[in-house]
Amino acid sequence: MPEDEEKIRIDKWLWAARFFKTRSLAADAVDGGKVHLDGARVKPAKTVKAGDELRIRQGPFEFVVTVRGLSGRRGPATEAARLYEESESSRLAREALAAQLKAQPAPQFEQKGRPTKKARRQIIRFSQGNDQ
Repeated sequence: MPEDEEKIRIDKWLWAARFFKTRSLAADAVDGGKVHLDGARVKPAKTVKAGDELRIRQGPFEFVVTVRGLSGRRGPATEAARLYEESESSRLAREALAAQLKAQPAPQFEQKGRPTKKARRQIIRFSQGNDQ
């Protein structure tokens, strides 16, 4: 293993492990407190090593992973999956939340856009009062 791969920035690792599409998105997530290393909030330049535990929030989902390998380059998804191991409880909680979100009905709006000219005139007459 080359010397420079023994330590790698957390934002670069998150990008290489395909948790985020770009390195800047990974850095923004770390800055925003969405990523915790061994239970502590960190900065994007913090180095990670094999065995570290990461807690990564993406939208409503939370991943709890253990770093298994280090890579500074973004490879195929199969290679990226070897860089970490997700805990069983994390995977089950994520799948349960995904099923719950899928079961909820999509939000529906009862109104259909802007009021018509006639409806707008009625609203104006109503809001001005029944003086006319």
